[in-house]
Amino acid sequence: MIVWILFITLVFLILALDLGVFNKTPHIITSKEASKWTLIWFLSAMFFSVVIYGLYHFNTINNVTHLSPIDAAIKFITGYLIELSLSIDNIFVIAIIFSSFKIPQKYQHRVLFWGILGAIVLRGLMISFGVILINKFSWTSYLFGAFLLFTAVKMLFSKDDDAFEPKESFVYKTLGKIIPITAETNKEKFFIQTLKGKAATPLFVTLIVIEVMDVVFAVDSVPAILAITSDPFIVFSSNIFAILGLRSMYFFLANMLQKFIHLEYSLIAILSFVGLKMLLKEVLEVPEWASLGFIVLALAIGVIVSLNSTKESEV
Repeated sequence: MIVWILFITLVFLILALDLGVFNKTPHIITSKEASKWTLIWFLSAMFFSVVIYGLYHFNTINNVTHLSPIDAAIKFITGYLIELSLSIDNIFVIAIIFSSFKIPQKYQHRVLFWGILGAIVLRGLMISFGVILINKFSWTSYLFGAFLLFTAVKMLFSKDDDAFEPKESFVYKTLGKIIPITAETNKEKFFIQTLKGKAATPLFVTLIVIEVMDVVFAVDSVPAILAITSDPFIVFSSNIFAILGLRSMYFFLANMLQKFIHLEYSLIAILSFVGLKMLLKEVLEVPEWASLGFIVLALAIGVIVSLNSTKESEV
């Protein structure tokens, strides 16, 4: 319980510094700034894997857990990379939402910041529910595995024509029935006073749509991490570190997404792998290093093939 309290306190301290110090004044985040923060978040996650190692080493000595320190650290890194890689699709959708509601670049970070607060709570609830299901009803892991395979197949045969239209979404239409929506904006404000009363600005609408879409994507990513481990702290901490780094990764990749045209096949391979791992867990035990190696290799191949294809098309 002490570890959980310390970790959650650390997360909110980081977020407070983010909004209150580093991004106190709304500004356009350049590719250089985004790449710097993307690297900082990645290195922070790798450092935390060392913390995980030390924590589980202490727990092993005191017979609190049977999970070895090295396995715990590898599970954390694997879960982190899975969540980070599956977040790439999320970045595509976020870019579409920002474009649809015409959110100025300098206010996009603020929207994503508040989105993360909601994501932490919602992911925590989903992870808790998933862990309880797997620990209490072991057969649910087969359901998760089958769902991940179904998702992979669906991604493989999905058409680009099925584009997401934020203003035609159920979320946008439902929100409009609950609270008045205005096309006007006033700096970074989520609500403004109009002649008809208080109304939600495009920033607030964008925040809600992004929040709901994050839950949709979490339906895939949470079971994928549960395929690696059902340890609640490892699942939650790896998920949260990936979410914290998602903002900077968005600004880093937003203008480069079209270059990674084959990366979706890497995501399909990862979802298929973890789905099969859950389905075949009784007959085939995959070492932790093999799971991590497969995910890294799948991402590397996707990036390399995409960049090569982009270069050839430009020649």
